[in-house]
Amino acid sequence: MAFEGLSEKLSNAFRKLRSKGKLTEDDVKAAMKEVRMALLEADVNYKVAKNFTAKVTERAVGSDVMESLTPGQMVIKIVNEELTALMGSEETKIKFASKPPTIIMMCGLQGSGKTTHSAKLAKMYKKQGHRPLLVACDVYRPAAIEQLKVVGTQAGAAIFEMGQGDPVEISKKAISHAKDHGHDIVIIDTAGRLHIDEKLMNELKEIKAEVKPDEILLVVDSMTGQDAVNVAKSFDELLDISGVILTKLDGDTRGGAALSVKAVTGKPIKFAGIGEKLDDLEVFHPDRMASRILGMGDVLTLIEDAENKLDQKKAMDMAKKFQQNKFDMNDLYEQLQQIKNMGSVKNILSKLPGISDQIKDMDFDDRQLDRVGAMISSMTKEEREDPSIINPSRKRRIAAGSGMKVEDVNRLMKQFDQMRKFMKSMNARGKDGKRKRLPGLGGVPFGGMGGFRR
Repeated sequence: MAFEGLSEKLSNAFRKLRSKGKLTEDDVKAAMKEVRMALLEADVNYKVAKNFTAKVTERAVGSDVMESLTPGQMVIKIVNEELTALMGSEETKIKFASKPPTIIMMCGLQGSGKTTHSAKLAKMYKKQGHRPLLVACDVYRPAAIEQLKVVGTQAGAAIFEMGQGDPVEISKKAISHAKDHGHDIVIIDTAGRLHIDEKLMNELKEIKAEVKPDEILLVVDSMTGQDAVNVAKSFDELLDISGVILTKLDGDTRGGAALSVKAVTGKPIKFAGIGEKLDDLEVFHPDRMASRILGMGDVLTLIEDAENKLDQKKAMDMAKKFQQNKFDMNDLYEQLQQIKNMGSVKNILSKLPGISDQIKDMDFDDRQLDRVGAMISSMTKEEREDPSIINPSRKRRIAAGSGMKVEDVNRLMKQFDQMRKFMKSMNARGKDGKRKRLPGLGGVPFGGMGGFRR
């Protein structure tokens, strides 16, 4: 989970502040020393970390904070505001051309995920009603053109390629093709290198001069930490990039790149790659990212994910079944598929306020969803619709068919039964005829995510 180490260290530092009824200047400085160390360990640029803690300290030792009834909370509020400012204050959108097509030039080092994120960007804009065209200008890397064709087709975008030709000429002809065929966005996937060199930069500058892109987006692997910032600085000096796409923010990212790029280059992070699927691309919201880092969750992004990745009709149908107590194994299987579309369970829960501290040490195995799905798939149509008919011999068959043990099937049956009781209690009506309030969520099945391990 992104920023997990940094979040934990910041949480420990602020816990000490919250435990004090009144803060002194020394308390604030001691906390900021811990914050600075946490930032440096997260591979944040030294000057950025130093300036950040200096700003927070200056604001935190003011009378408004020191004389507040909740000084610890006030300091955390200041840190949240300064983190947001550090990453850009507000989201920065793509600048669309007044006359189509809008030209987006993608650049970055080899292996940063440039080709995949070109397709992710195309899919995002296609969903919004645009007609993107992907242009294959990485003519040096083996199979790069074929890779763009594969991911572009998966994204539902058109692809323009001329084989191993001149990238400048390919870019020029792609723009003409886009105008002739009604494509309003052109995404140029340029070549990368293992390191920045003169030949690479000259080629990129020639493409820029020829097609005059509206956006130059640098794709950066956030797992590289401080190196990512150095790469961004070099590309910006030579190309004047308009923004950054940070990849692999779903991994154990230390956070250095996200917290340093804007401060060092002055250019905003516009998108964040949060997984391997083509849907796993988010608009980067500095305020929401700051909340995640401080363990405050990110409910807005979670809601947007649900709206974009869940089938709304199926969700409505499921809600009706909940109300009518007609939930069966087919419905459970459908729920599991919807959850998988949302990403990893730990990532979903991390966006809920107050949850991050509780789940950081929990062992989440997302393969459990597949195991439950395998057991349900091994059931007959009658068994899925009426699980009560599943007797010991049927359980043995289901276990054998799914590669699981009978006790795993028993556990699934027990949890399914708990879920149905939970649904029934939700729909129970009181004497006034109104449905009861939701009971506590502690007994919701599959909450611990600890069963069915192999």
